[in-house]
Amino acid sequence: MTNLSKKSQGTPDNSLRERIWRVIFQTESGAAKAFDVVLLVIIVASVIVIMIESVESIETDNRRLLKTLEWIFTVLFTIEYTLRVIVVKEKRRYIFSFFGIVDLLSIIPTYLELFVAGSGHFIVIRVLRLLRMFRVLKMVKYVGNANILVNALKASRTKIAVFMFGLFVVVSIQGTLMYIIEGEIEGTGFTSIPESVYWGFVTITTVGYGDIVPLTVLGKVLASFMMLTGFAIIAVPTGIVTAELHRELEEVKLDTRICEGCGHEGHDPKALHCKMCGHEL
Repeated sequence: MTNLSKKSQGTPDNSLRERIWRVIFQTESGAAKAFDVVLLVIIVASVIVIMIESVESIETDNRRLLKTLEWIFTVLFTIEYTLRVIVVKEKRRYIFSFFGIVDLLSIIPTYLELFVAGSGHFIVIRVLRLLRMFRVLKMVKYVGNANILVNALKASRTKIAVFMFGLFVVVSIQGTLMYIIEGEIEGTGFTSIPESVYWGFVTITTVGYGDIVPLTVLGKVLASFMMLTGFAIIAVPTGIVTAELHRELEEVKLDTRICEGCGHEGHDPKALHCKMCGHEL
């Protein structure tokens, strides 16, 4: 997933650069696996430091230590990003790839903090770099299964959109009715139609913050009706996605293609490559 193919990137001619390229972008060798594991550990540690910095009591007592660690991590990531740009042959492709952009954004905030106060908090984007664990743990083979869920969600989007629009209309009407019933009563919180519609969404989704509550008998009856409606409504999008997921799984079962590379059977009907070994189907 995170590994750009050697064919697409090209291997540098210089032997040292080629070895560095293999360590950074490949996973076959022990050195490459060790590099990926160490990188993930550093990423996790840097994210933890960023989170700890947001705790005022800890940050006040350990400000210098936390800042030092943050700069150490930033320098390490800067060196890593620079090496990636140097050793990869198709530099433009890497720089503008998803992980190339994430790698760059993970180091910019610390330097930007020197000029714009508060911008350093955006460095939490480093957590996206943890997606590299798919390469380390060889989890690419599970992407095929994930595609089944993605296809089901895509097939459900129109139905869910219609459902959400209908839900918005219903809640808007009920919220307006609640404003008419409770709006003139002091202390209920139904001070406007938007506030009442907000209450409607909170109620019908069974969240129930309790910041706005009806006081009249009629208002409580309407609220009770919305609460009961909420239980039925929650199941609707789940049923839509489940039905589409079942359909996708049935299509997968009908796909009898066998990979010539590893012999695996049971691919996504829309798949062009084997989800186990990457061989072209």
